[in-house]
Amino acid sequence: MEFIQQPWSWYFSGFMIFVIMLMLLYWRKSFGFSANLRTICTIAGAGKKTKFFDFDWRTQKWNLLFLVGSVIGGFISSQFLKDPATLKLSVETIADLKQIGFDFNGEMNPAELYSLSALKNPKIILILVCGGLLVGFGTRYAGGCTSGHAISGLSDLQIPSMIAVTGFFIGGLTMTHLIIPFIF
Repeated sequence: MEFIQQPWSWYFSGFMIFVIMLMLLYWRKSFGFSANLRTICTIAGAGKKTKFFDFDWRTQKWNLLFLVGSVIGGFISSQFLKDPATLKLSVETIADLKQIGFDFNGEMNPAELYSLSALKNPKIILILVCGGLLVGFGTRYAGGCTSGHAISGLSDLQIPSMIAVTGFFIGGLTMTHLIIPFIF
């Protein structure tokens, strides 16, 4: 069986997000991937040790199904629907990446950070571990992740989500323009 090697259009994804959000609003559910980590920890028995994980995880089965579907969908799209052309970036962006030590090879993720050979460098391991801890802390502190606040919270017109999303953008700009050039 041969699949067409063509990426889906951005407006199809946008429309599907719209449909999913309408369904979630109708059934009074909120979307967010970070909630799945709490649910998985609860299933594993963390509720016996920590009150935060002591809840009825069965109410979140739909979100776990969404997580599984996202992983399966990501695999299908990366294996069968991937655009064979290299990623197109502006000359200025490629020059900026080179200036901080990243050689653009046409892939989505830089090999200097996301490859098995990168794990030989203790600095890269430290950066990835610290980044993961900061994301985990930020997710917990903000009461949700970027998808939960930016997609679900904003569509539900929640002021805390507007504040969180503003903070995400400020943090991203700060990281891009001030911290990454200092680290690399």
